[in-house]
Amino acid sequence: MRVLVVTAVAAEAEAVAATEETGTLLRGGYAITRTPGLHVLAAGVGPAAAAAGTATALALADEPYALVVSAGIGGGFTGRAPLGSLVVSDAIVAADLGADTPDGYLPVDELGFGRTVHHPPAALSAHAADALGAAHAPVLTVSTVTGTAGRAAELAARHPRAAAEAMEGFGVAEAAAVHGVPVIEIRAVSNAVGPRDRAAWRIGDALAALRDGFRRLTPVLQEHL
Repeated sequence: MRVLVVTAVAAEAEAVAATEETGTLLRGGYAITRTPGLHVLAAGVGPAAAAAGTATALALADEPYALVVSAGIGGGFTGRAPLGSLVVSDAIVAADLGADTPDGYLPVDELGFGRTVHHPPAALSAHAADALGAAHAPVLTVSTVTGTAGRAAELAARHPRAAAEAMEGFGVAEAAAVHGVPVIEIRAVSNAVGPRDRAAWRIGDALAALRDGFRRLTPVLQEHL
């Protein structure tokens, strides 16, 4: 069964596919790399770009995908996901889709509009986390990357189990849900969620962890799909 992996940028796609070949272009200019068992798409940064790219790939597929995976690097919450580690989602959460009010933040589902959480298949995500030695926890989708201690504390208080944040997972999950395809999210931690400190980022280490993770993960996905 085939798996569609959606990343934000080409460097992440190359790590997942373990090749620097760009593959073929889909309508809309999306590059998709086809490897045995995995089709890897670089859809762009942010939830809107991720949703558009995922929906395009699913709509143009010549045969159905069994699973969609949102993958890439991201920030890890201190004490839950250290630099260079992996996180597999047990929930994909739109962490800033809602409204500020005098009484605090209200997520969009509490406002009566749509949803803010997608739940991956529990057994599959647990098997993936176990195979990778990864944290199995919520991954937050944000439209603005956290860059202050105050913002990190606010997110941690609202989502006490969250292990990572990134910018695409919820968009990928929304598109997958429209097409009736299950979804999980996998993040390799390149930086701590909190004050923006580019000197402390470990992007190369995170990409290496992502590459190694998918090398180990692909047989697991094929076994359980």
